[in-house]
Amino acid sequence: MLKADGLNQYYGGSHILRGVSLEARLGEVTVILGRNGVGKTTLLKSLMGVVPVKTGSVTLDGTDITRDVPYERVRQGMGYVPQGREIFGRLTVEENLRMGLAYKPGRTPIPAELFELFPILKQFMHRRGGDLSGGQQQQLAIARALAAGPKLLILDEPTEGIQPSIIKDIGRVIRMLADRKTMAIILVEQYYDFAAELADQYLVMERGEVIQRGRGADMEAEGVRQLMSI
Repeated sequence: MLKADGLNQYYGGSHILRGVSLEARLGEVTVILGRNGVGKTTLLKSLMGVVPVKTGSVTLDGTDITRDVPYERVRQGMGYVPQGREIFGRLTVEENLRMGLAYKPGRTPIPAELFELFPILKQFMHRRGGDLSGGQQQQLAIARALAAGPKLLILDEPTEGIQPSIIKDIGRVIRMLADRKTMAIILVEQYYDFAAELADQYLVMERGEVIQRGRGADMEAEGVRQLMSI
């Protein structure tokens, strides 16, 4: 579904991404692991076009999107849940969800499935996003990204600052979406157990490079937990 090849990115004189390549396949969760500051978020921003890549290429479902701006990538089927959620705190839950439908015709209804995935949002439709708990805001951010029916969903540390019960709910939704075989999912995560439970394939980053990759089922045997703790 998505292929990135040889991505290089710089901030000023700092070389942030160093020849990063990855593939995200339909029906699979691709987990990107690594400590703070290794380039994970920069990689996701590069995939979304928030930060233009210096060199390398990105293709989505066989189409080269390397030079496309973010809204063009969304139209082509990419959904993005940024680190820190970045919901609109002064808008209601309903208004936030409608932002996910911004490029659709004005009368496009909010998909009922979103409320099946995250029932709490139905109850709080008219509550302002800023009045929700951190976990509820994360559910809202994911639902907003799903509203337009993406074929690739990118999530940046969805467990950060979230209570354990909601982490379980988010994990259940991610697995369910992948198992339908209609979507590819890229998940950046530092919480090893959450990542290992969901990963169909994994990549470990260090200093802007992918230093190890493999199948999710092999993470423990291949010492990924120890890599995360070094």
